[in-house]
Amino acid sequence: MKRYHVTTFGCQMNEHDSERMKGMLESLGYVEAAEREDADLILFNTCSIREAADNRFIAHLGTAKRLKSERPDRVVGVGGCWAQSVKDEVFERFPFVDVAFGPGQVHKLAEFLTSDSLTAQGYFEFEGFAGDLPEKRAREFQGWLQISVGCNMVCSYCIVPSTRGREVSRPLAALVAEVERMAADGVTEVTLLGQNVNAYGRDLPRRGEPAANFAELLSAVDAVDGIERIRYTSPHPQDMKEDVIRAHAELPALCEHVHLPLQSGSSRVLKAMRRTYTRERYLDRVALLREHVPDVALTTDIIVGFPGETEEDFAQTLFVCEQVAYDGAFTFVFSPRRGTEAATLPDQVPHPVKVERMERLVEVIQRRARERAQRFVGRTLEVLVEGPSRTDPTKLRGRSRHNKAVNFTGLAQPGEYVQVEIASATSQTLAGEESLLARAAR
Repeated sequence: MKRYHVTTFGCQMNEHDSERMKGMLESLGYVEAAEREDADLILFNTCSIREAADNRFIAHLGTAKRLKSERPDRVVGVGGCWAQSVKDEVFERFPFVDVAFGPGQVHKLAEFLTSDSLTAQGYFEFEGFAGDLPEKRAREFQGWLQISVGCNMVCSYCIVPSTRGREVSRPLAALVAEVERMAADGVTEVTLLGQNVNAYGRDLPRRGEPAANFAELLSAVDAVDGIERIRYTSPHPQDMKEDVIRAHAELPALCEHVHLPLQSGSSRVLKAMRRTYTRERYLDRVALLREHVPDVALTTDIIVGFPGETEEDFAQTLFVCEQVAYDGAFTFVFSPRRGTEAATLPDQVPHPVKVERMERLVEVIQRRARERAQRFVGRTLEVLVEGPSRTDPTKLRGRSRHNKAVNFTGLAQPGEYVQVEIASATSQTLAGEESLLARAAR
């Protein structure tokens, strides 16, 4: 049997796409190889959001070139956003690549592998959902649900609209049917995916599909027997409507965690970013979330050093972070991306200034996250066991409904829900012990 190896870069949508690639390949008779050197088919699922991801991928591609020279019959494939962004030059720059495809063309990989073609092929139209393909899940009890593709926003720093196309939602009935199949397969935690996940459904009526919105989708997934937890990523503050916020208070399976990207605490910078909300609007959404779900965990994305960001602008970002007290954050130094408006803006912030600001931001984020985490100490939390701890194999690791990583002592198996008594907390993780009373009850 032929063997494949997939390397994935980037976001959760890419992780989902890779699971679909693996499922599709195994339906064709391929088996997964643990090491790239042992594979007949070497695949890369790429990201193009930040320059660092490009550089990491290109270094890996050099290894593939060497392996291809050792065995010319190997097939090298490049999929994902980077492939889409350089579609006109990928084969010229990397002539050893056999097949390249964008995020909307994952299914074309099977067409290429089963054809008699001996020439390199590229597939870059926006025409398909990876969610319609078979999948091989990393964990049998956790599943991704791709509810839409593409994005209609025009953030000045973002390349996603050009790599994933315009926003297209999948019909509600198809999504519910997929979740029902997941539940029948043993999935108990499902994560809804979209580039702008809470804009779901706006395009359905004009495509002749029954109308539905994101809150209605959440309710429909919550009603599926066997689904214990629902997560989603990533929402846009503009579309964080009150019906979605109320769903967090009303739907039993919907977790007490919202990842709400801020990007900047300065309304002036947000306007330059074309983010379509102000600092005041963002803080209003945070206040409404905490009014309906007081214990909600909030995480975010923040860009440091956007062109034109002044010290006063950055101070406003620090102010928002102090006020909101995030449970965690992904923080990034601004990196210009080819083909975006922000790459050509004047007043680029010097790199040393970006680094110094990042250090101050991380201090605030980690301090406030550590303070927020103390609210869990002494409480007993439901934890979905994912496997052994990464730092201590004698312990287990899982996640709470708040999406906090929990390391604990216990006897549970991956996929089980256990009650854990929390004894300590850092800015990123919780630690404790499985409740003896709960264990005895099991």
